Amino acid sequence: MREIPKGFPEGFFWGGALAANQCEGAWQEDGKGPCVADILRVQDKGDPKKKSNKETSTEDIAAALADTEGVYPKRFGIDFYHTYPDDLKLLAGTGMNSLRISINWARIFPSGDDAEPNEAGLAFYERLIDEIRANGMEPLVTLSHYEMPLHLTTTYRGWYGRETIDLFVRYCTTVMERLRDKVRWWIVVNQINLIHHESFNHLGIPSDSVENLWEAKYQGLMNECVASARVVAAGHAINPDFKIGMMVYDALTAPATCEPADVAANYQHNQMECLTSDVLMRGVVPGYAWRFFAEHGLDIEVTSEDEAALAAGTADFFSLSYYYSAICSAKSWGEVAVNEDGTMPNPHLEANAWGWAIDPEGLRTALNMFYDRYQKPIIIAENGFGCEDVLEPDGTVHDQYRIDYLRAHVAATREAIRDGVDVIGYYPWGPIDIISCSSSEMRKRYGFIYVDQDDYGNGSKKRYKKDSYDWYRRVTASNGADLG
Repeated sequence: MREIPKGFPEGFFWGGALAANQCEGAWQEDGKGPCVADILRVQDKGDPKKKSNKETSTEDIAAALADTEGVYPKRFGIDFYHTYPDDLKLLAGTGMNSLRISINWARIFPSGDDAEPNEAGLAFYERLIDEIRANGMEPLVTLSHYEMPLHLTTTYRGWYGRETIDLFVRYCTTVMERLRDKVRWWIVVNQINLIHHESFNHLGIPSDSVENLWEAKYQGLMNECVASARVVAAGHAINPDFKIGMMVYDALTAPATCEPADVAANYQHNQMECLTSDVLMRGVVPGYAWRFFAEHGLDIEVTSEDEAALAAGTADFFSLSYYYSAICSAKSWGEVAVNEDGTMPNPHLEANAWGWAIDPEGLRTALNMFYDRYQKPIIIAENGFGCEDVLEPDGTVHDQYRIDYLRAHVAATREAIRDGVDVIGYYPWGPIDIISCSSSEMRKRYGFIYVDQDDYGNGSKKRYKKDSYDWYRRVTASNGADLG
């Protein structure tokens, strides 16, 4: 009888994950152009559960670029562009052996369609990768993480324009060629299935530039999948040792009740949440998607050349972000066109201030379901607990709530490995405090390291270790055997 794994495998990636647009700052330095994240103002008031990035019009873009009074925190981040040598030493002190970062597309091609890449941008990321490696961490690089050059949104309507496919492939191959001997692990697009909550931030389609925004989103998504598959094929040609993965935001749901209509609706919802991973892991657009498009009057084009590219560029590994779970009913799914993603909160789960339900068992379930579906290695590319922390006068931050959350999710990951799932890495989100993606706040913190900075960029900017810093160090030192 085969022995059941007792814990995490040797060589497991214990990491942390950052995004360039949320940490770097320096939004106009060394030739960088404006990107989609640079026009997001801080949402410092109102119900935390209702804070998210909304649809964006061409007028909104112009107004943000002309605004000289508003606060746009992703323009200054935590100044990681300048502080990364010291920050990386602190991160390495947790014992993490890998770090996920992203490349800001607008640093490499400031407008997106420039004739030549920006050398200063390429040189920065080469220095950053060298420093990550010097601190004993394997880089995992995301090529697209909400950093599309703003010019592409107004000129080509982001991913809706087929021109963006070639421009993205050129950008990715430029980066991969430059870093071919320094980076082995890649994720092409962050949370590629997330087209409701992060629509413009992800797809770059101005809401007033198309007649049918819902149709444009799905067409843009298919264009992005084609580009991603072409990047995988091109990357393998650049360096056969590259491991190139795709990533989704885990939005799998449970049925709201055991009524057959709710069970069926939940299954259909989960199918559509698996659309991008089915396409990029299996290399074909599935039949359920074509029926969904037809029944909702969405005219989506995928050419024969696109189909060939998808078949030739399947991903090497699957990755996901996991924060919380939800449920789905026939009613909520039936209102998907007006109800965003067709989900509802699970009344049986506690949630944080932002309404994110705490469900570690949901992570184990998701890992099993995705592994059953694709049978390829899985990386948990993001997992974390966002909340407000208090910096005590003595420089300590007591974040037991974060330790409790992460401990439970690491334990759930271990159980999935014991189930037979090939999980190869775990990357807590924002291991050093960064600007929130959804609300551009600083108060929504995830890190093991506290950054003394408020929503408006005020503060000493000093870094302080939280209680969770030492906890994670015990976890990494024991390869997950000691969860505190």
